[in-house]
Amino acid sequence: MRVTVPEPLRGLVLAGGKSRRMGSDKAALQSGGETQLSRAVRLLKNHVDEVFVSTRAEQAEDPLRSSFEQIVDRYDGIGPIAGILSAMDTAPDSSWIVLACDLPNIDDITIEYLIENADAERPFTAYRSVNDNLPEPLCAIYRPMSRRLVDQYIADGIVCPRKMLINSPACLLEQPNPSALHNINSPEDLDGTDINLTS
Repeated sequence: MRVTVPEPLRGLVLAGGKSRRMGSDKAALQSGGETQLSRAVRLLKNHVDEVFVSTRAEQAEDPLRSSFEQIVDRYDGIGPIAGILSAMDTAPDSSWIVLACDLPNIDDITIEYLIENADAERPFTAYRSVNDNLPEPLCAIYRPMSRRLVDQYIADGIVCPRKMLINSPACLLEQPNPSALHNINSPEDLDGTDINLTS
């Protein structure tokens, strides 16, 4: 596989959310006997050597997350960007391919295409949403040069990763699999899937 960023590329699965709308831990949702978190980690490991799970401190000892290498959030109250920042703190000279744990249709093709088409001159590479053409920030590559931008956005009160990418010189790709980034946030989103709420 062709890796187009010059620095080391590591993987980060975001699993620190509170799953309020779902009412149960999205990372623990199962399909075919495999949790969504385990599946995301497995897929990333097909493409990068090191994969970490991003989690909040109070989740770090739970049986599911503790079975993986973790990066515990060092920031509070800023949502998923806390996990990304914490990964950047851990390996500031690496690029990070970031993947949410609630993407039941994510596949190897989508991950491979993102890596092979990452822009070596831009801070972010992400997919364009098939719904609104805006960036999909939770299946994206964050390069070391993006840290300065992220810090500035947070200083300006912007903590939404999508808004960060909208306002940045991000490389946006068309999705090879248009359904790959469909995420699940509520029990209603499980309709038509083989995912169940039993962990």
